[in-house]
Amino acid sequence: MKGMVAAVLVGLSGAGGAIAAPPRIDRTVNCEVLIVGGGLAGSGAAYEALLAGRTVCLTEITDWLGGQISAQGTSALDERTTQRERLFFDRGYRELRDRIRERYGRQNPGGCWVSASCFFPRDGHEILLAMLRDAERKGGGKLHWLPNTVIKDMTVQGSAITGAIAIAHRAKEPNVLPLSQVLPEAYRYEDSANFQKTILRLQPLGAAQPHPWYVIEATETGELIGLLDLPHRLGIDRRSHLEPSSSSATGDEFCTQGFTYTFAMAATATPQVHTVPDFYARFAPYYSYELTRLASFPLVFTYRRIFTPTPERFENFPFADFKRDDAIVVGDISMQNWTWGNDYRPGTFRDNLILNREQLRATGQLAPGGWQGGLRVESLAAGELHAKGFFYWLATGTTDSQLGDGVKKPYPNLTYLRGVDSPMGTAHGLSKYPYIREGRRIIGRPSWGHPEGFTIWELDISRRDFSDPFYRENLPPRAYRRLRAELTNLERAAVLRGEITPEQATRRTRSTIYPDAVGIGHYAIDFHPCMAEYPVEKPGNQEREGERFGQGQAYPFQIPLRALIPQNLDNLLVAGKSIATSHIAAAAYRVHSFEWSSGVAAGTAIDFAFRENIAPFQLVENLPRFNPQLARLRQRLERSGNPTAFPGTSIFNVNWAAWR
Repeated sequence: MKGMVAAVLVGLSGAGGAIAAPPRIDRTVNCEVLIVGGGLAGSGAAYEALLAGRTVCLTEITDWLGGQISAQGTSALDERTTQRERLFFDRGYRELRDRIRERYGRQNPGGCWVSASCFFPRDGHEILLAMLRDAERKGGGKLHWLPNTVIKDMTVQGSAITGAIAIAHRAKEPNVLPLSQVLPEAYRYEDSANFQKTILRLQPLGAAQPHPWYVIEATETGELIGLLDLPHRLGIDRRSHLEPSSSSATGDEFCTQGFTYTFAMAATATPQVHTVPDFYARFAPYYSYELTRLASFPLVFTYRRIFTPTPERFENFPFADFKRDDAIVVGDISMQNWTWGNDYRPGTFRDNLILNREQLRATGQLAPGGWQGGLRVESLAAGELHAKGFFYWLATGTTDSQLGDGVKKPYPNLTYLRGVDSPMGTAHGLSKYPYIREGRRIIGRPSWGHPEGFTIWELDISRRDFSDPFYRENLPPRAYRRLRAELTNLERAAVLRGEITPEQATRRTRSTIYPDAVGIGHYAIDFHPCMAEYPVEKPGNQEREGERFGQGQAYPFQIPLRALIPQNLDNLLVAGKSIATSHIAAAAYRVHSFEWSSGVAAGTAIDFAFRENIAPFQLVENLPRFNPQLARLRQRLERSGNPTAFPGTSIFNVNWAAWR
C-alpha cells in the first residue's frame, strides 16, 4: 500500500513537486505551522503553538473559529460527569470554560439539561479568537488567521509537504448562502457573482531541520487525507477480534455517522404563523421523537437550550420537570441537534457525504488542481432542507415515524431564528457548517503490535464484557479466542496457547494504556447510524441493522502519538476526528474536549520537533523500546497542564470503574 500511495503522490505533485499552476498568486504567507481547519482541534493546536512562540497559519472554510461550539452550532459541551467534576481537562479547554462563565456570569447560561454549559455559537468564536490573540501576545508567536479559506492544492516532495495553494473567498453578502452553494464556488480560482477570490501561497518560514514547517490536518472531514490520497478508512470496519461489534463482516465505507445542520428557535408568547415549506412532504416521513421516554416537546426544546432569561431557575432543576410546559420560558432560545430530527444520515454509494477514493478519482478531484472539497454537494443540500423541515414538524407536526399516531402534538409558539445577527450568524438560519461526527480516518504507520498500521479499536476502550452469544456465533473460532485473549490481564499467552479456556481468563477492566500517550478523552461510544436505504427520507426507512450494537460506555482513554502520524508524509500530523481510530472507537473520539486535547498534542509535538531537531514519527518508530525524547515530550505536556493520562489509571490500577 505504501508504494501505491507514494506513486499517487508523485502523480498529484508532478516531477520535482510541481502542482497545477494557479492563474496568479495574490499573497504569500510564511509560517512554521500550517493548521488546516479552525475547529476545536485546530484551535487547540494553534493555542499551544502560539504560546510556544511559533508562527501559525490557521485556515478555516467558514468565518468562525471553534467548529462544534460555533460554526457547527453545537454549542453545548459534551463532557463526562467525572471528568467535569474534577475539571480534568487541558489548560486551554479549562480556560475556554472559564471564559464562558465569565462572559455570562454562570457556566450554563442556557439552562440546558444535556450539558453543564450551553451558550451562543457566536460567543464560542469570539472567546476562542480572544484566547488565540492572548496566546500570541503571551508566547511571542504570530497568528495568521485566514477565515473563509480553503486549501486547493499541495506540493509534495518525497515524504514532505513543501507548499500549499489556498483560496480565500470573500462574500459580497456574507453568510447568505448555505454551504451546499458555497462549496462549489469556494474551490474555484475565478471570482463569481457571489465571491471575490484571493489566491494565497502558503510556504515554510525559515529552514529548520529536518523540516522547515509542519502541517496539521484539523478539518472536519479529513479533507487533506483525501486531497493527498493518504491511506485511510471510511465508514464501517469489518468485524474482527479487535472490532467485534461491527455491524458488517466485510465493512462498508459508505456508512458513516449522520451529519447535522443545527438551527436556533425561540419560544414566543403567542402562536406564530407557520407556512408549510414546499419540500416538507419529502422529509416528513422521517421525523420522530425516537423513544417514548423522550416524547415531550418541552424536553426536546430544553435539551440544548442556549439562552433563557431565567437561568438561575434551572441550575438545580430536576430532570423529570423538563417535560413540563412551564420548563419553557418566553424568550428562551433552543439549538436543535436531534437524531430523528435534523440529523441527515446517508449510507449508500448513491448519497454518501464523504466521497471515497474511487468517487474522488471519478469526479476528477485527485487530478492536479481538481480538488473540490471531497464532499457530495447534493447530500449537503438535502441535509439543509431536511433541517428546515424539522423545525416545521416541531411547530406543526402531528405524525411520528417511530412512535406512531397520537404522540406528536403541534407547538406553534415558536419562531425560527435567521439573519446574520441570529445565533447561527446566517441569513438562512442554519449553522455555517454541519456538525460532522465522522470523516476520513487515517491508518497509522505499522508499529509494535500493529503490523497493518496503527489503529485505536473498539476493544481498546469499550467497557463491554463481550459475553453476548453474538460474538461466539459471529466470529470465527480463532478470532473469538483472540478476542477473549485480548480481554485478559496477564493470561493472554495462556489463552492463545490453549492452556486455559477464554472463559477462565480474568477480564481486564481498563482501556489500553499507550507508552506514547500525548492526550486524553472520555465519552461514551455514541452512534447516530446511517440509514439502510436511499434516500434517507424514504418512507419506512430504518437505521442500518446492528450499528447501535457497538455503542455503550467506554473507559477513559488516551490519545497515542502514533494515532496522529499518517503514512508516507513526515511533516503532517492529524488532529481531531481523523486520527487513527476505528468506526466504533471514533464514536467516542469525537467530542469537544477530545478534539482540543488532540490539537494540543499536535501543536506541542511540532514545537518539540523543532527544538529537538527530530520528526515526530522518530519518537515512536522503535516502540516499545524506551525513547528519552518521547518521555521528555510527555513530561512537557504534563508540566504545562495538558494531561496524558487520567488519575488512578495506570497499569497498577486494573479497575477504572470509578470513572463514569
